[in-house]
Amino acid sequence: MEAYQPFLMSKLARRQDVRFIGAVPGRYTLSDRKISDPSDVEVYACRLCSISPQAAVVEAPVRAEPGETVAAYFEDFGIIRAKATRQLPTGFAMELLLDDNERAKLAAQIKWRKRQAVSREPDKREYPRIQPQEPCTLLTLPDGGHVPCFVIDISQSGAAVSAAVLPARGTPVAVGGLIGRVIRRLDVGFAVQFTEIHELKHLERSLAPPAKALKEAV
Repeated sequence: MEAYQPFLMSKLARRQDVRFIGAVPGRYTLSDRKISDPSDVEVYACRLCSISPQAAVVEAPVRAEPGETVAAYFEDFGIIRAKATRQLPTGFAMELLLDDNERAKLAAQIKWRKRQAVSREPDKREYPRIQPQEPCTLLTLPDGGHVPCFVIDISQSGAAVSAAVLPARGTPVAVGGLIGRVIRRLDVGFAVQFTEIHELKHLERSLAPPAKALKEAV
């Protein structure tokens, strides 16, 4: 048995070293928080930046407080329970609450995801959707107020947005510097149709919050 111990420790160490770095869309909820306003959102969209069997980092519209419970779902990795460990400028880091079997399963999923070839069907819509490199920006509301938001995806004609508010259909808003109206609700947010068609090469730059709005929100 003693001779077997180094092998087990080596195997465990290799499993803990497994890590995936890449953008994976998902959703999460902060189950410790009580929702008093029915217009508030309980489930938010997010983007996984990195994950290992021990920890993960996400970009998100609502940052979890250190020690807060997080329940997240990612298509490639399933449901993950975690505790937030620290806040980041555009999201938060979390420690995964998994037993040994769950960690082993996640390590296998991470290895599979790393080996998987990226093969997607071409987007045949008139204005293909893309995931912005910097998905976190500010949502400007009709009263001039600003709310942090997460852009799930964006096209030349509109965007899917997740935030701590759910504006009613028809509400005029600005996503960063892009002006539009809310046209429908989504499972984790809402869709915005822009008032004009924007050039694809300018989308990322226009998504950044105006300097004045950013200063007021700080």
